[in-house]
Amino acid sequence: MKFIDNVDRETYEKFTQGHEKSHFLESYAWGEFCRRIKGQVPHYVGMTDDDGNLVATSLILERKTPLGYGYGYSPRGFIIDYKNKELIKEFTEYLRDYMKRMKLIYIKFDPDIPYQDIDEDANPIPGGNNNYELYNYMLSLGYIHTGFYKLYDGNQPRYTFRINLKRSWEEIEGCMSKSFLKSVKRSFGYNLVVDNEERTEEFFRLIQSNSAKDDFDAHDLKYYQVFTEELKKENGVKYFNISIRPKELVENITSEIKKVKEELEKATKRKEDLNNQLTRLEKDLNTFKDIDKDEVVVCSLICTYTKNRAWSMFIGSDDLANITFAVTRSYYEAIKDAYDNGYEFFDLFGTPGDPHTTYKNLAKLHDFKRKFGDKYTEFIGEFDLVNKKFLYKILPVLLKVYRKLRR
Repeated sequence: MKFIDNVDRETYEKFTQGHEKSHFLESYAWGEFCRRIKGQVPHYVGMTDDDGNLVATSLILERKTPLGYGYGYSPRGFIIDYKNKELIKEFTEYLRDYMKRMKLIYIKFDPDIPYQDIDEDANPIPGGNNNYELYNYMLSLGYIHTGFYKLYDGNQPRYTFRINLKRSWEEIEGCMSKSFLKSVKRSFGYNLVVDNEERTEEFFRLIQSNSAKDDFDAHDLKYYQVFTEELKKENGVKYFNISIRPKELVENITSEIKKVKEELEKATKRKEDLNNQLTRLEKDLNTFKDIDKDEVVVCSLICTYTKNRAWSMFIGSDDLANITFAVTRSYYEAIKDAYDNGYEFFDLFGTPGDPHTTYKNLAKLHDFKRKFGDKYTEFIGEFDLVNKKFLYKILPVLLKVYRKLRR
């Protein structure tokens, strides 16, 4: 075996994209994005067998400290065969040497490995699949596990919903809730327009609307622009924009109101249903009649990909999206697109490990994703490989003081 300090882009991409543990957070493009936006230094390391073939890689994002040392993070890494313990052990030893040479205090990694099968309340399923053995093996190699957090305390979500796309579309829809499918069906009544253009500025306008309502801080426009620029170099990004055409809607609604009124004049039955329908149509008419635009983007979902996997990443929407069911439609279109393109799964990229949490609106977010998610997944969590034990212990305090002084 041989350790490689800097794997070239073509070789790195070919290995990571084709590996069963491929993840966009381990892509070369993600490293370049983090270099441009976060000021992190990406290292693309690997290990080859005796024939010179890559058997492991890792994107290590380094942050420098005022102490002359740095610390590294391998998001959803390493890309390696986790069933091969000797491979993990040898790669670990190479990483220990690498940390010494690069003056890294530690390297954190949080592999794309499920921890255990869980039920809808995030409780372990007796007799279900688990990776307890791998967890214990990593500890035996000297890795420090940083805890089984339930919310968003780590670098990446430790829970998610993953939709298995290696089934018929009928089976996939069968796992979606009736209310989700009903809202998708109702969205077609608004003649929504779906496109895949990179409408970054429109997306930014919409996610600012979300952040104001849902109490979170959106990144700035440059963040999403650079994300798109870098990820598309590996065909790793796609927009799902949903637009309305207000003037067309007003014409259609006006016509529908006329028909319903005519039915009401003749009806002896269904009067209550017709009156409810009329009320809804008149409410919609009031919503759209004063919008003096031919087309308005009301929802924009950004997804990211490797060669065989798909994730939803960011979504922006406004009040019109809620009225027209554009949010559920955007996810439905993205999931169907991933299915049509032969991806292994569609990952909803994060949900709490406590479905009943009262923190912010996380329980509401979980309930929303649960309706069209499939497998509720718990990841194994974060491990730290430590080089400098004393600095590792005091680093959080030092960084806190340093950041306070900078402010």
